[in-house]
Amino acid sequence: MPAADAPAADPDLVHEAVELLRMAGEATLRWFRDDALTVDQKGDGTPVTQADREAERLIRTELAARHPDDGVLGEEEAETPGTSGRRWILDPIDGTKAFTRGVPLYSNLLAVEDAHGIAVGVINIPALGETVWAGRGRGCFANGVPAHVSTTSELSRAYVSTSGLGPWSDAAILALHHSGASMRTWGDGYGYVLVATGRIDAMVDPTAELYDVAPMPVILAEAGGRFSSLDDEDDPGRGSGLASNGVLHADLLAVLGGPAASAEPR
Repeated sequence: MPAADAPAADPDLVHEAVELLRMAGEATLRWFRDDALTVDQKGDGTPVTQADREAERLIRTELAARHPDDGVLGEEEAETPGTSGRRWILDPIDGTKAFTRGVPLYSNLLAVEDAHGIAVGVINIPALGETVWAGRGRGCFANGVPAHVSTTSELSRAYVSTSGLGPWSDAAILALHHSGASMRTWGDGYGYVLVATGRIDAMVDPTAELYDVAPMPVILAEAGGRFSSLDDEDDPGRGSGLASNGVLHADLLAVLGGPAASAEPR
């Protein structure tokens, strides 16, 4: 959670982050379901495409022109250090596997970090025309309409999503199953969109990089929910992510914190 004395985000900065990410989303759509798309494998075995690289390059080029003193951390290029005390964190395509299979649930992610933590977060789902954004102290919005988490108060009635079962331990899957929660795999950034807009109740990523979840703390907080790591820290760089409506957060941590949530590090 942001400190009580953390200043509200600059609304112009929020608007700019949304604008930039929608531009990147449009760039990825040019490659979506295109037979000319080629898929390469990175050193860690994960896929990457021209669309990933082009979208990140677009945002970096814009930021270099608009905010040359800001730092930039992205998935596809080396980090650019800054001197302003502000850093942009981006994932040009979160859900590249979905993208390469023509599944429209992939997302673009962008966050702005300052001395007080994450100040701005944006999730764009270009193939569905959905954008969710939040600025610290400015509220959370889905395509301009205020967004709020669900009011589900019982885990046995909750819908809980994840990006995939591969990173889960068998014990964690069984623990969540026995809790009565309904488990789905509407994952990656789209799962967090569903939580922030109240369509599901929680999203779990047993393993996650900072750029996978950087927008989530401010988006969930401003939507009335909560984001933390699975070891109950608010830092999005802890290697895992749990987003919920807030009411269910402690119950989910109790269920997932007992068994090892992750089968192995990613």
